[in-house]
Amino acid sequence: MNRDLTKGPVVRTMLLFAVPMILGNLLQQCYNIADTMIVGKYLGQNALAAVGSSFTLMTFLTSILLGLCMGSGAVFSIRFGQQDERGLQESICASFALIAGLTVLLNIAAFLCLDPIRIFLQVPQPVWGPMRAYLAVIFCGIAATFLYNYFASFLRAIGNSVAPLIFLAVSAVLNIGLDFLFVLGFGRGAAGAAEATVISQYVSGIGIAVYTLTRSPQLRAGLRHFRVSRACIREISGFSVLTCVQQSVMNLGILLVQGLVNSFGPVVMAAFAAAVKIDAFAYMPVQDFGNAFSTFIAQNYGAKQKQRIQAGLKGAVITTVTFSILVSAAVWIFAPGLMGLFVDGTDPQTLAIVQEGVRYLHIEGAFYYGIGCLFLFYGLYRALGKPGMSVVLTVISLGTRVALAYLLSALPPVGVVGIWWSVPIGWLLADAAGLAYYLFYKNRLLCWEEG
Repeated sequence: MNRDLTKGPVVRTMLLFAVPMILGNLLQQCYNIADTMIVGKYLGQNALAAVGSSFTLMTFLTSILLGLCMGSGAVFSIRFGQQDERGLQESICASFALIAGLTVLLNIAAFLCLDPIRIFLQVPQPVWGPMRAYLAVIFCGIAATFLYNYFASFLRAIGNSVAPLIFLAVSAVLNIGLDFLFVLGFGRGAAGAAEATVISQYVSGIGIAVYTLTRSPQLRAGLRHFRVSRACIREISGFSVLTCVQQSVMNLGILLVQGLVNSFGPVVMAAFAAAVKIDAFAYMPVQDFGNAFSTFIAQNYGAKQKQRIQAGLKGAVITTVTFSILVSAAVWIFAPGLMGLFVDGTDPQTLAIVQEGVRYLHIEGAFYYGIGCLFLFYGLYRALGKPGMSVVLTVISLGTRVALAYLLSALPPVGVVGIWWSVPIGWLLADAAGLAYYLFYKNRLLCWEEG
């Protein structure tokens, strides 16, 4: 079902559009967590550290494709709001050619850099064996990631957030079932968890591609009559590349922090691997709400609905902050039990992992409102045709995080806790910069007569 976000009650419209996106990505996190839980419970500390480090790396690689697709989706939403059918078709052609070509190059680069990854991430020798086996398989799923995210971005841009949820749900259930089969049934180890994930990714990627081509005449017409103007290429490249840079910088910073975490040994690596999954699960709803908010703003920007944009921003901030505070309280209270899902907290050998993970969650989990508002700023500036500002905010957030992490963790009295504290500090500084920019340039951002 395609939803016109330029009509109806503002907050209710955003929430109805956002809920399927939130449910979809929560399901995605479920099968990411399933990998980690099964590996941690049945394959041991080194395998858990291997899959956790691999997850951070794959998040960086897929963020490149996700950023390109999200940038294109912003253009699709604006054209949809303008009811510009031909412009939408041209945007489809340009973005598909651009992202498909970059996907091939990214896949080749990933395999060529497989062995140097160990040096870059400072992976200990006991961890590298299962990690290499996992990565050698998981890299095969990069093309599937492109297929799913491209067609999901298109569907969401025209107001359909339900279909991507359905395909992701099928993939999540399949992934969990295959995890048990390959890891426990076939004894495939960490590589088996990767095989389960890749098979599930192709099911969702190919499935949503076939569905979209079957149900969306705009997409079929665009790809059948391949015509693209230079202006369209510039626009798509501007949105897509800058959004890609924003996503990549964000996850490159996380990858650099992962390398620093790895230098503290397998216990901290395993704690970080589990805690990051909990963390991502906790703030995933506000991230998806930020993406839904971006589509809402883009459609209304295309339709020149200034008052609706301002009302949407106010309602989104209130919703995000309220939800984030509630989630922070839950994570703080249940942190020990959540860590216990991944490792046995009663075992003296793994108790240190649980304790370090709880400390991470108590620090970072108290500030989810910070990243919630940051996701709103990312979505706002992408939708208003200022994706470069999203890059600036990401550089502020991640630059602060990486610099403080390396600086504070080098101090003996602080150690690894400095890495944990660097995260919310980066979020809050970026929020302050995003708010200042909006207040200073608000009239210009929402003035179509001036460009």
